[in-house]
Amino acid sequence: MARDTVETHFIQAVAALKAGPARDPGGPVREGTSLTGDRCRTLFQRQLDSRLLDIAARWLREQDEGFYTIGSAGHEGNAAVAAAARASDPALLHYRSGAFYLTRSEQAGRLPEQGIRDVLMGLTAAADEPIAGGRHKVFGHPHLAVIPQTSTIASHLPRAVGVAFAIERAAALGDRSAWPPDAISVCSFGDASINHASALSGFNTASYATFQGQPLPILFVCEDNGIGISVRTPKGWVEAAARRTGIAYFAADGCDLADAYDAATLAVQHVRANRSPAFLHLSTVRLMGHAGSDVESAYRTQREIRGDMERDPLLRTARLLVEAGLETPEELLKTYESAREHVLRIALETTRAPRLGAAEEVMEPIAPRRPDLIANISPTAGESPVREKAFAGTLPELEKPLTLSQTINRTLADALVVYPEMTVFGEDVAKKGGVYGVTRGLQKRFGAARVFDTLLDAQAVLGLALGSAVSNQLPVPEIQYLAYLHNALDQIRGEGATLSFFSRGAYTNGMVVRVAGYAYQKGFGGHFHNDNAVAALRDIPGLVLASPARPDDAAAMLRTCLAAARTAGSVCVFLEPIALYHTRDLFEEGDGGWLASYTAPARWRETHVPIGQARSYGEGRDLTIVTFGNGLRMSLRAAVRLTQEGYGCRVLDLRWLAPLPVDDLLRAAELTGKVLIADETRHSGGVSEGVVAELLDAGFTGQVARVTSADSFIPLGDAANHVLLSEEEIEQAARKLLG
Repeated sequence: MARDTVETHFIQAVAALKAGPARDPGGPVREGTSLTGDRCRTLFQRQLDSRLLDIAARWLREQDEGFYTIGSAGHEGNAAVAAAARASDPALLHYRSGAFYLTRSEQAGRLPEQGIRDVLMGLTAAADEPIAGGRHKVFGHPHLAVIPQTSTIASHLPRAVGVAFAIERAAALGDRSAWPPDAISVCSFGDASINHASALSGFNTASYATFQGQPLPILFVCEDNGIGISVRTPKGWVEAAARRTGIAYFAADGCDLADAYDAATLAVQHVRANRSPAFLHLSTVRLMGHAGSDVESAYRTQREIRGDMERDPLLRTARLLVEAGLETPEELLKTYESAREHVLRIALETTRAPRLGAAEEVMEPIAPRRPDLIANISPTAGESPVREKAFAGTLPELEKPLTLSQTINRTLADALVVYPEMTVFGEDVAKKGGVYGVTRGLQKRFGAARVFDTLLDAQAVLGLALGSAVSNQLPVPEIQYLAYLHNALDQIRGEGATLSFFSRGAYTNGMVVRVAGYAYQKGFGGHFHNDNAVAALRDIPGLVLASPARPDDAAAMLRTCLAAARTAGSVCVFLEPIALYHTRDLFEEGDGGWLASYTAPARWRETHVPIGQARSYGEGRDLTIVTFGNGLRMSLRAAVRLTQEGYGCRVLDLRWLAPLPVDDLLRAAELTGKVLIADETRHSGGVSEGVVAELLDAGFTGQVARVTSADSFIPLGDAANHVLLSEEEIEQAARKLLG
């Protein structure tokens, strides 16, 4: 294959190097550095392999056998960061961290060829690639503590902070961690990404924690090549943005391996010894363009491009070795040619590897539900003496019938007894017990290590959860209102839901995100506290979206979600109807029809609710009303009035909005031949669209109608009644369908 300008320049520049007096390979490669000659030689090999992988990526693309050309050329100095860290330190890597990955692979005792083959199999989408299995080219490995990241915009930073948080929190949870107790979290990213909201959230959370004296061992590594695709980063901006309270700042020339190694060593030592954050700013260059299709000459001058080639980190490491008398130019060029041939040979071999051949293969890691195991784990309760202590002698099954809010509270307490690795956190959840009192008293009973308040930043809350989950803990974060979740939805979509998919289940995010949602609050309004938009959640592959309306359902479904998170790594969103939290009555004041007794553990197995199982009310044969959430209470009231007039109605509570309970839906629809969907979400993009589609796809030939809330934001006060689904609308639509 033809050599490009960068490769030609490297060969010519190495040939022109002049050897210096020989140094002891066990000593410093030059005066004033801690980088030894031997280590420099080894790291040069990994830098070289990384460069050749970029060359191979472009060759593979030319042959239509490779599918990814964003490379690490110019960033090979990150090999120094890997060398300064330990092979057991969890790493969440920038997509230009090829040299880091290859160095980490060798640190872990693998042959250099194994790391090379990993990357090449990712480039060619080979089904046997060890992390994503042909689904994406990522840096990751289940045995290298490298957590795969697909983010290009720093959305992994909140999770990286969460990993650091989880490392320190592990001891308080009985040493429940995937990482050693003195590990640090390593997170790398580019200079353009530093401006993204998720990056700012990560920095702020680290600073916030440190400001309060909380240990947080994370090393932020910014590989600053001065440009994001074609947009220049202002000089001095990265340093200005990096200098924050509580975060130590280290800087080095990332093109100078010795300088990068010294700075990385100091930064790692600081984080490990002080258990506090550090920011390592490595100035790098970008070689060979942003990606294979990038024409740099469209936005950079030839002088700038040549200047970067002069700073080529691979060339400068070669110069270090030659000037230290450890290698001759001839030896290095011979090594280069031999390694080039070797990498291209492996690249050719990987093109013959099988690729994913069917939709089932592609989707296999998305949602491994393991329903039998969930059914066995979900009914597990704590030992009686432990439960009695947790509930201060008053077991919930001995209390009077409970509201939805009270039931969720008792179920969380029971779960905290069962799962010592479980934590409950979010804004206001600790001392106050949440805005609606759902978590009241839990911190007092289980301690601040397991139930705690966070800063008001949904990205930070979810990042802590993601980092805890991948660290083998069981986080139950609370997002105070559904509208607040939208500010940070990519933490669930782009980070949470994709991890199992892009790691073949080697890394998972088992978690239950509690969200207070929907509308109909009395005396408390506005669209940020009343939100009925769930379409963005239902659109996420593999996500479990639970929507209990009644207290007894909430208890069983929450136990199911926790078991799914723990056993299958499921990302679950538990959507709690605010307006039903404290509802007591169903038909008339004082009837207690919306209360339910707490089920004793002895009956948890028989009351287990599998994911995707609906609940039916009534035996009518004239009409099926399909609903959920607040719609359940309204539909039950309407159905009773219709029944009193002689119509036979049944109400089906979906309970699960993703996956929808399709089998139960079809069964209920066929029993009556007429289906009314009462959907409190919006007309466009609401749940009813999915229900109608399932009925049509299954060939249902009966009548179908739907009533929904309007395509509107929810206004303040009584004006909300004009745009929200009402009980009267449900009844009118039912009468029309009944004829």
